Amino acid sequence: MSQTVNINFRMDAELKKNMEKVCADMGLTMTTAFTIFAKKVSREKRIPFELSADPFYSESNIKYLEAIMEDVKSGKAHFAEHDLIEDD
Repeated sequence: MSQTVNINFRMDAELKKNMEKVCADMGLTMTTAFTIFAKKVSREKRIPFELSADPFYSESNIKYLEAIMEDVKSGKAHFAEHDLIEDD
């Protein structure tokens, strides 16, 4: 039989409260839910749901922003103040 250990991590209080409620509605504790998650990750060697990244931080966008900064530094790009444009 393997030894059990405690794991501590921080979570937003409202998120914890909501998760505890969902787990209770399913007849689970948060410990059981996290154990299920850990077993699935260990067995499948992947996160068992889809993850996606904010496209702002994509490699192509970072390169685009770096090129704009080079234009700013070299004087190619010029900025002008304008009124706020609101889209209705």
